[in-house]
Amino acid sequence: MKTNKVTPYKNRLSKKEQVAGMFNHIAPRYDFLNHFLSLGIDRIWRRRVVKKLQQNPPVRMLDVACGTGDLAIAAAKRMPDIKIDAVDIAAVMLERANRKIDRRKLGFNVHLNIGDAENLQFPNERFDAVTSAFGVRNFEDLEKGLHEMHRVLKKDGTIIILEFSQPRKGLFAVLFKLYFNAILPLIGSVFSGNNRAYNYLPESVNAFPERNNFIKLLEQTGFKNCNYKPFTFGVACMYQGKK
Repeated sequence: MKTNKVTPYKNRLSKKEQVAGMFNHIAPRYDFLNHFLSLGIDRIWRRRVVKKLQQNPPVRMLDVACGTGDLAIAAAKRMPDIKIDAVDIAAVMLERANRKIDRRKLGFNVHLNIGDAENLQFPNERFDAVTSAFGVRNFEDLEKGLHEMHRVLKKDGTIIILEFSQPRKGLFAVLFKLYFNAILPLIGSVFSGNNRAYNYLPESVNAFPERNNFIKLLEQTGFKNCNYKPFTFGVACMYQGKK
């Protein structure tokens, strides 16, 4: 399945380089804007991912495109015996993740790695669960990234991906579209100091093969028993599958 490539900037750098540069630039305001622009609902979504993981607690987990570590931290707090490797391409995001992990004394549970999601530095069948929250739409090659997540997952292991979606029906869908495509980019640009980052956000979401299209992509990559669950009237979806 072909996916549309949307890049943060209009230059000759690869999407990976552009994404890393963009997130390194907005890292100091990233957490504040995430929680402010979502009214804190993003925390609830991550807790629901962790609750799903707790149904069959993994011993080893990989969090891909971990950003400032919110999902890895949430998982480690609720599953104290878990070992988590968290990977991101943006070094400044990882620096902020490390500070948060140190403050919460979770260094025993969470190990941060700078790396490329499409070329993971881990051996085959290493992890019981692989997760990603709001990261896969930033992959340069989405299929390659999913193949890598499949490769490092153990047989019968679980993949859970949390990603933005688009509400489909009613007045909420109309109002959300206005907010997401016009108001959010304006607020994000003012507070982050990056004119493109929060315009790229709705562009990347609009281009992402969401819902059933993403399920098909997961299945083509080798995952089975795939399904999705929409959150908050369809603003986000949690995708699940097994190897």
